[in-house]
Amino acid sequence: MKILKGKNLTKTYGEKKLFNSINFVINEHDRVGLIGTNGSGKTNLLNAVSNLDPADSGTIETPNDYRIAYLKQSEEISQFETVREFIYSGDQHVFQVIKHYEEILEQYTNNPTSSTLFEKFTKLENEMNQLDAWNTESNIKTILTQLHVDMLDESIHHLSGGQVKRIALAQALLEPADLLILDEPTNHLDFDSIEWLEKYLADYKGALLLVTHDRYFLDRVTNRIWELSYGDLFEYVGNYEKYVEQKAVRDEQNEASKQKEYKLYKQELEWMKRGPKARGTKQQARINHFEKLDQAVHAPKEVDQDLEIGLTQQRLGKKVIEINDLDLEVGDHQIMKDFSKLIQAGDRIGITGANGAGKSSFLNAIAGVLPIQGGKIEIGETVKIGYYTQKIEPIPEDKRVINYLKEVGQEVINKDGEKISVTSLLEQFLFPSFLHGSLIKKLSGGEKRRLFLIKILMEQPNVLLLDEPTNDLDIATLTVLESYLKTFKGTVLTVSHDRYFLDKVSDQLLIFDGNAKVEKYTGSISDYLKQNVVQSSKIKSTPKSVEQVEAPKKKKRTYSEEKEWQTIETEIEKLEQKSTSVEEQMNECAADYGKLAELQKELNEISDQLEEKMARWEYLESFEE
Repeated sequence: MKILKGKNLTKTYGEKKLFNSINFVINEHDRVGLIGTNGSGKTNLLNAVSNLDPADSGTIETPNDYRIAYLKQSEEISQFETVREFIYSGDQHVFQVIKHYEEILEQYTNNPTSSTLFEKFTKLENEMNQLDAWNTESNIKTILTQLHVDMLDESIHHLSGGQVKRIALAQALLEPADLLILDEPTNHLDFDSIEWLEKYLADYKGALLLVTHDRYFLDRVTNRIWELSYGDLFEYVGNYEKYVEQKAVRDEQNEASKQKEYKLYKQELEWMKRGPKARGTKQQARINHFEKLDQAVHAPKEVDQDLEIGLTQQRLGKKVIEINDLDLEVGDHQIMKDFSKLIQAGDRIGITGANGAGKSSFLNAIAGVLPIQGGKIEIGETVKIGYYTQKIEPIPEDKRVINYLKEVGQEVINKDGEKISVTSLLEQFLFPSFLHGSLIKKLSGGEKRRLFLIKILMEQPNVLLLDEPTNDLDIATLTVLESYLKTFKGTVLTVSHDRYFLDKVSDQLLIFDGNAKVEKYTGSISDYLKQNVVQSSKIKSTPKSVEQVEAPKKKKRTYSEEKEWQTIETEIEKLEQKSTSVEEQMNECAADYGKLAELQKELNEISDQLEEKMARWEYLESFEE
């Protein structure tokens, strides 16, 4: 069994101790989710485990042949490479053979009379057979298809940030590894890709260590949770749901222990005030014990994330936002055409859909920072907008945290009419007291985003525009924000791909398809996705209708792919017949709950197989005949 051990790891950033002599073990089949507030050192810990940026002290112990694949949050990839060159840049021999085979195949296809190329092609085909490279190649192409990476010959410097993230994820998944480390893998993925990734990781043979804000993803992928908090690492067995339960128990125990600790501290404080002299061993030991108590009592406290933070806001009138026949374009891209929507007080609208479809541009148009090309956006007279953008306003780095917020005000008023000081608000949003006087330049990127959010909420808006808050905010902060929105009486429009967050903060959806069409849906994102799965299965009853927009035709299939193409439609038909048969059986035994459960499990398995086959059919169909 291959095991990774971390022993006494310590890392300091500036004056902050990120982790202090922490110890851990990652076993062969562990699925570890690492959580903690922004600035707690999560990425630093990943870097230490991967040896990309070792800890200040302590060791990482692994077997000599232990392999680690690492998807970093922001990848630095050579801009002069093509996607294909990057994907096949692994040091595995089979990668090089596949790459060489595809190059020769293309040359031979273009020049079929060349005897030299025919010899090379035959030699490489034999080598592909010997290495069983056809399965590797098929796996590569399945991963690329599922992550919507279809620009293999495109130069990387032509790609968007989201596309670069997806090809980096593809390469990390393809790299043979004993431990796969993923830092925010779901960023820039659509719902279908996230669902596929969940299933892929469930069958992953090595160990997994990941950081993500997506709590549904954590629930479905992990079997252990690590929490990094004020330099300590706490371990929990189970997924995110189990972590929440165990954390509540630990918090109760900690509170009881703190009460006892504080009582003892008060007793010892009285003794210290009498000025004991450290002459005897016992007295010195008692003084030392008091000093430890003092440190424990005044140590940073974990904030209750379920705390309700209800701030007042200006009352909204009947008219909030009225959109009529909106035409919106960015450059040559049409985002909306003849779109109308009445947005009322108390509405909770989630905005989601394809990457690059114009969701952020829509919020910008509402906020008045992006011109519209037709129609009207009318904002009510009583509306006060608070806009959490993806790009925050310039924050003066030489200012202190508390002074930055005091520019808005010394205090705010909650829904009960009580005054809340800036310091109290900072603590509620997970800034411990020792950070209040820190210079902003010493904060992490995520902590700056959290500070920006507090400033917006302090201005007490009655309409909130939130643009991808889950990309930059940690789970703890998102929990606090969800709690705030629960009591918020104004209107909220949220752009997000985070299913858990959308379920919490929205009951209406606007789904952008990227082709100037916006679907309106009343209900949660989970309900919408379930409905979509049902509709998709009906659409996929014949393979011809899988792809609504015809994909660009590519070069010819390989020999292995051609054989697969000859049989795949028959296989799809059989699976569909099997699915129909199981559904009929379920109708016949509707009262037998035990039998129903078995049949439902079988139906789910068939559905997964069918989905996989359809994805392969889609890929194979895209080649020229």
